[in-house]
This record gives sequence, structure tokens and C-alpha cells, in this order.
Amino acid sequence: MEFFSLSEPDRKEVINNALEAGPTIPFPNFSKLFKTWLKILTTLTEEQREGLFSAYIVEISQSPQKLITFNLDGILEIFLTLDENEKEILANTIKKIINNLDEDAKRRILVVIPDNAKKHLRF
Repeated sequence: MEFFSLSEPDRKEVINNALEAGPTIPFPNFSKLFKTWLKILTTLTEEQREGLFSAYIVEISQSPQKLITFNLDGILEIFLTLDENEKEILANTIKKIINNLDEDAKRRILVVIPDNAKKHLRF
């Protein structure tokens, strides 16, 4: 919740720090943190969830290489362990954000998302 009270530059810094640190965390530890984060996101309002995911997605669309260093197949596996309602909530928000990007940003995002993840997000 603290994220929403930060200034835009501070939000960007938090996101960049997370994107930089994520791949350096041993995956068993990362997977627990990431699953907890996803579960918490499903309890936020759609507006809050959209604001947080948008900030990440916009940053990744500007620098797609930041996502490449992550274990994307492992991240998808974590997502798939969520219950159906949680997966639906998150997938709908992510899809909405990506579909609202301009075509160039959307293309840059979709290039780095693995095909098996696109299938689960219904792209």
C-alpha cells in the first residue's frame, strides 16, 4: 500500500530496483516472495492492481531486456499454482493493461513474454 503514496520518480525507482534485484534472488526464495506478492495483488482493488501492474509493464515495455533475465518459465509455474479465481483476476488485469498500450509498446512486451504464458493470458 505504501507504493501508492510514493511520488512517480520514487515508484519508478522501486520498480527498477525490483526488476534489477529479482533475478539475483535464489529462485526457491524468489518463488515464495513472488507467489505471496501475486496473492496480495488479488486482494487489492482493480484500480490499485492496475496501477501497480501498469507501472511494471510500462517500465518493461521501455526496457524489455529487464524481463529477459528472469526465469519466466518458473514465474509462469508460480502463477499456475494460484487458484482459478486468482489467476483470472491477475490475467484480466494484465491483459487489459497490455491491450491499452500503444502498438509499439505492446509489441515490445509481447516479444519477451513466452508463448506458453501468452496462452494462459489468452493473447
